[in-house]
Amino acid sequence: MHSRAAYRAATPPLHVLFSTWHAAPVPLGVLLVASIAYIVGVVRVRRRGEAWPVLRTIGFFGLGLAPYAVIELGFLGTYSSELRWAFSTRIALLIFAVPAGVAAGRPLELYSRATGDRGRARLDRLLATRIVRITGNAMVATVVIAAVFCLFLTPVAGILRVNPVVEASLGVVVPLVGLAMVLPMMALGAVHTGTFIAIEFLLAFVELLIDSVPGLLLRLNDTVLDLIPDAARAVSWWPSTLHDQHLAGDLIWFIAEFADVPILVILMVRWMRTDRAEAKTFDDLTDEEYDEMTRAHLHGPR
Repeated sequence: MHSRAAYRAATPPLHVLFSTWHAAPVPLGVLLVASIAYIVGVVRVRRRGEAWPVLRTIGFFGLGLAPYAVIELGFLGTYSSELRWAFSTRIALLIFAVPAGVAAGRPLELYSRATGDRGRARLDRLLATRIVRITGNAMVATVVIAAVFCLFLTPVAGILRVNPVVEASLGVVVPLVGLAMVLPMMALGAVHTGTFIAIEFLLAFVELLIDSVPGLLLRLNDTVLDLIPDAARAVSWWPSTLHDQHLAGDLIWFIAEFADVPILVILMVRWMRTDRAEAKTFDDLTDEEYDEMTRAHLHGPR
């Protein structure tokens, strides 16, 4: 039986959570490059005599880059290599929250409008590739998120957490993986039929339940799964090894309950757009074309 000390409810006080910051070169570089690229795109759009909505710019910086800065430079990034729950929460937010926030700024549309016909053609070719059509599928996105969460149940999570080079590179790789799923998903709405999107919708609801399983297993397991020794600290709020894992499971479970919500919202928007497009197609038909289509549907080709 485990001692009470192993299960002590050791969590950092609020002043520690909000006052812990560090200057990490990798996330600072990401923030700088992303900010400059977006601002340059907005300037080019306006030089072409077009308007770019201010709300999209606010969304990009306020919902995308600001959370990224808080995650990577704040408490989670500072203690990511030492605390399991900080590491798992950081990774979950980087693959889920940050890409959703960046997508609010519509960076693909900004690139298309800032680069003119050539850029639009390049983007269309990219979106037409098989790999992008796969990553832009909501079913693939939810499976990838579930697979990432499952890594926390293996020693791989410990290796990723304690290796300083790998741990730092995750701050770039993980958001890019999230963006590779979210951005094409938003852009490919016009190429999917309403029936296909309905199937995606149903499977996304199933994945919503599956994504919570890794967190439950972390919370209920009384064996340290990543096989990494305790990174003890002489502070009152530092958790034991097992309690650290349980906190990670609690937070992953909580985040997983909301992880698919943006995907479901995107699917709803795509479904509405597809429905409007299909309705417009029917409205554009002449009476004779509509009657012929109805006969073909009811009786089949002759």
